[in-house]
Amino acid sequence: KEIVILTAHYDHLGIKNGEVYNGADDDGTGTVALLELAEAFQKAKNDGNGPKRSILIMPVSGEEKGLLGSKYYSENPVFPISNTIVDLNIDMIGRLDENHTHPNYVYLIGADKISRELHEVSEAANKTYSNLELDYTFNEENDPNRFYYRSDHYNFAQKGIPVIFYFSGVHEDYHKATDEIDKIMFDKVEKITKLVFYTAWEVANKP
Repeated sequence: KEIVILTAHYDHLGIKNGEVYNGADDDGTGTVALLELAEAFQKAKNDGNGPKRSILIMPVSGEEKGLLGSKYYSENPVFPISNTIVDLNIDMIGRLDENHTHPNYVYLIGADKISRELHEVSEAANKTYSNLELDYTFNEENDPNRFYYRSDHYNFAQKGIPVIFYFSGVHEDYHKATDEIDKIMFDKVEKITKLVFYTAWEVANKP
């Protein structure tokens, strides 16, 4: 009766001055990651090895206009909020930011704010399977960017649900028409998506 939610937003900025803003990284990468996660969990179930808790794969819209889709769900949940164990949210995981020269990293935001245990599960999953550099810069309470409050996980955190926000940082094409697919680092997307899978798998199967 318990559920793990995986989210990413599939809206972007639409058309401005006749230019289509495709949002390949923001958040095409998260949307694609969700589809791959859905396939992986379904394959496990088909092989007779489905997780003990249910998994809700939930692409949401309206993020760019104010986290509207996730806000609506958190206030009108299909499954009881009291039975919701975690929200793992993926938003922009396909590029480098100015603070990194290599792709083998991910910013983790929020993992320890509500549940220290979730942070420990995440760390262990990374150490066992992924070996990414886990960057907690934006997790600091006094971070001026306030990314913790700026993506869809926050609506779940406000309900007391532990969250992790997976993010690879802002780049020169952020919210521009130049955020295009030819700039996506697919190996990076794959590696971070696997970390989300292993973390979700552990949470979904823990006693």
